[in-house]
Amino acid sequence: MTGRDRLRELLDAVLDEDNRTLADMAEGAFASPYHFSRTLSRDAGEAPVAMRRRVMLERAAWRIRQGRSVTDAAWEAGYESVEGFSRAFARAYGHPPSEAASADGTSSTGSTWLPAANGIHFHPPTSLWVHAGEQTMSPVTDQMIRHDLDDTRDLIERAKALADEEWREVRGPGHQVASWEGPEESIAAVLERTVFAKEVWLAAIEGTDFPDVDRDAGPSGLLDRHAAAAARWLAAVRDIDRRGAWDDRIVDALCEPPESFVLSSIVAHVLTFSAYRRQLARIWLRAAGVDIDDGDPINWLRRELGEQG
Repeated sequence: MTGRDRLRELLDAVLDEDNRTLADMAEGAFASPYHFSRTLSRDAGEAPVAMRRRVMLERAAWRIRQGRSVTDAAWEAGYESVEGFSRAFARAYGHPPSEAASADGTSSTGSTWLPAANGIHFHPPTSLWVHAGEQTMSPVTDQMIRHDLDDTRDLIERAKALADEEWREVRGPGHQVASWEGPEESIAAVLERTVFAKEVWLAAIEGTDFPDVDRDAGPSGLLDRHAAAAARWLAAVRDIDRRGAWDDRIVDALCEPPESFVLSSIVAHVLTFSAYRRQLARIWLRAAGVDIDDGDPINWLRRELGEQG
């Protein structure tokens, strides 16, 4: 006999199929919602609802890779719509659930695990795995990376409402974001460069060839490029953080002559220029009559935390 494992009982209550709300979880653990949330947050370092959402996404990703449909996985994860599930999945993994079946792995472990400081993860088919000594990015870094990807995706989606001539219309004659990159005078140019920057830096980090992409594509084609680059970028940054490689340098042979870059400065560079481009695209989209929000990370996180249900 090993005795009573109260933490395990609390985790069981979080992951029980019938416990969709905090009140349901607390009732399953024979505790008040306040005491249940306080105890689990203290002992596991993660709020019950956030833990359930993350582990359910991990399970959904595994089931999709085993051949389960996205619709079934969404329902089993507790989402009331496939759209809500798809948004939450894309924000967590950097790619839509439709791509999970062919993914080589969505974390540094080659599994479907999402970063978790407590190391608690879904372990197939129905168990949990506690990964000791797990390293995760700081919440600020993680949110900045994921907000950038999510906001870029949303801007391109909104741009699909434009006619082609509006998409390519010159709105800032002579406008340049960076002197070495040439003019970015249209919504098309600014959003394309936002995606291309990640594609170029990924090539440098991964040691692959210069990106061979259609740089004149419309919003739909650019959205496909973003989906492909987002998953790789999210995985690359998480891998840099996992290895503690922020101060490592790469020699970028794509430059002429080759230059060396500190990995942390690459990430900071991408986030800085992306933030400017996203806000500029937002201004120009509004001028074109597109209804769009302010791109505030505070509101983005509120939406993300309230996405399930």
